[in-house]
Amino acid sequence: MSLRPDDNTAGLPIVGHRHYGRWFSALIVLLLVALMASSVVSNPRFEWDVVAENLTADSILAGVVMTIRLTLISVLFGFAGGTLLALMRLSANPVLVGVSWAYTWFFRAVPMLVQLFLWYNIAALYPKLSLSLPGLGEVWSATTNEIISPFSAAVIALVMHQSAYAAEIIRAGIQSVNPGQLEAAKALGYRPGQIFRQTVLPQAMRTILPPAGNEVIGQLKTTAVVSVIALQDVLYSAQIIYQRTYEVIPLLLVATAWYLLMTSVLSVGQYYVEQWYSRGNAPAKARRWFKRSPGTQEERL
Repeated sequence: MSLRPDDNTAGLPIVGHRHYGRWFSALIVLLLVALMASSVVSNPRFEWDVVAENLTADSILAGVVMTIRLTLISVLFGFAGGTLLALMRLSANPVLVGVSWAYTWFFRAVPMLVQLFLWYNIAALYPKLSLSLPGLGEVWSATTNEIISPFSAAVIALVMHQSAYAAEIIRAGIQSVNPGQLEAAKALGYRPGQIFRQTVLPQAMRTILPPAGNEVIGQLKTTAVVSVIALQDVLYSAQIIYQRTYEVIPLLLVATAWYLLMTSVLSVGQYYVEQWYSRGNAPAKARRWFKRSPGTQEERL
């Protein structure tokens, strides 16, 4: 039996269902968070005064700069190489496809730390690097250790590792574009370069950006492995200090704080870049916990 607006129940208030389990679980989580926060604040072994003292130490700031440099270089050159590898993988040339597949397979299969050690010790395989030209003989030569410093070994390893993962992200983004749009662009007389720039890339970026942003943040944290070859990033800078003062936990917290700050900045930047490329195609806004009651526009104003 349906109820009409003029029934006796029309004026009764609508009472929402009470979710006691939801509030109980939230209370338990808040209690656990409060206990953890109390432990962190009250435990003197954290030595927060030492953390504050070393947070802006010169060596720590130099390590932060090195971490940012490694991240920027590896991301820029890694995604440039990944774009080239993705285009090779999507080409009709079987040689290019095979080379791209083999490169991606190898550098995704070998752990980053192993790659770093290989490049750092490449002089054991090639003690000397030289360039020879027909009719001129050797025109340039140098020992490998003169060229492959800890910094250059770290850059090479990070770039080659990053390009393998970037290639798969970019390839998936390009393949997400509807093939019908490519056919339409060809029918309009667009050249291949125009099709890629004006049709493929703007749409592919919506698919590429979320995993690419996560990859950049992951690459920032991956740079911490360079500390094993004594390259002074933020982690190695903290290690140098605590090896002298034996204040291990406070210095690790200093490194943690800087990583949290840098990843937070990247996360905010990723959010706004994704919003920019999602214009006109933004998903519906997430439902909020508390909604305003429906009414006329005058009532809401």
